[in-house]
Amino acid sequence: MSAQDETVVCLPGERLCRTEDNIVLGIGTFEQNGYIYASKSGIVHIEESGENCQVVSVHKPGFHLTIPATGDVVTARVLVTTPKFVKCAIFCVRNVLLESSYRGLLRKEDVRETEKDRVDIYKSFRPGDVILARVINQLEQTFLLTTAENELGVVIAYASDNRKTRVPMVPVGWSEMQCPQTTIKEPRKVAKVLPESSINAVK
Repeated sequence: MSAQDETVVCLPGERLCRTEDNIVLGIGTFEQNGYIYASKSGIVHIEESGENCQVVSVHKPGFHLTIPATGDVVTARVLVTTPKFVKCAIFCVRNVLLESSYRGLLRKEDVRETEKDRVDIYKSFRPGDVILARVINQLEQTFLLTTAENELGVVIAYASDNRKTRVPMVPVGWSEMQCPQTTIKEPRKVAKVLPESSINAVK
């Protein structure tokens, strides 16, 4: 295990590393079946101790730590899209703006509630989009998300050919958004955060 070069947040019961001769258990950790686990939420610390030894511990951060929980609605920015999933950065949990982001993963089968086999990731999200999603599970340092609700999906997006002006598109339906400058339309999985009358008004 190498010394850490970034802040790592952990949850109770999360596996941190293998048990090795040069690894010493610190506060907030326990050993089980050859692995070291976190016994509480916090920041993972790896400190040098003696000759070729490292102490692994979990400390309470100096600020209020907000960690997404199953069922929470989060706000995230799309980073990467592939045919099977979307990678994103979670920067807001409920109404709390985070000091650092968490990794989020939205799988193709979790984009919509119905017609899951017909979902096209590239017609639902694009890198740079801001989305509302719900946490359904956690896999190590990544939170699994879903947008399979009417109120979840894209809330802010920019047209692919109009990113320099930074004029956000507006919804013109629940599967399409339009740039108000160029009138170009692009497909999206739009979150129903606006009343139906507002959507009809911009068509």
